[in-house]
Amino acid sequence: MDTENFARLVYLGLLLVAVGGYFLIEFRRRPQRTIQQAILWGLIFLGTLAAVGLWTDIRSTVMPSQTVLSDGRIEAPLAPDGHYYLTAEINGVSVRFVVDTGATDIVLTRRDAKRVGIDTVGLAYIGQARTANGIVRTAPVRLETMELGPIRDSNVRAVVNDSEMDTSLMGMTYLTRFARVELTRDRLVLER
Repeated sequence: MDTENFARLVYLGLLLVAVGGYFLIEFRRRPQRTIQQAILWGLIFLGTLAAVGLWTDIRSTVMPSQTVLSDGRIEAPLAPDGHYYLTAEINGVSVRFVVDTGATDIVLTRRDAKRVGIDTVGLAYIGQARTANGIVRTAPVRLETMELGPIRDSNVRAVVNDSEMDTSLMGMTYLTRFARVELTRDRLVLER
């Protein structure tokens, strides 16, 4: 047994003696209350173990993520909010997109544009886009590289939105680069 495992064993032994000693002393004073507390802590411990054991399932349900399959297909599950999300690398920086078939362009938030190295202060907001919230100003930009799984594109046209947005949008001009875009009840499939 190496020293690290030995130290852990000693620590756990001391912890067991301290907690066990406390329960033994309390059991002598108030046996009924001590049994209730022991059962409560046992249930908390079992609940924690269950949560840790099921964490991967919980995370994939709450925050589903895209999958790149060996044949080059990209699949994204339907998120609990009813949208499909994809993460792409723009100029080497990960950006999360909501897939929006109602959007024409790739639309970056100002925050994401700054993260990928675009100077948002010097942009010319000369374009317009009609959204559910009205007309917004946009600035045309070119993305040096955009990688979605194994697919890499260069010199990709996009716009930066001058208004507040929570998430960048992946619109139809990028989606039409794929040979197949399939939306099913619970999955988005992209294939080139």
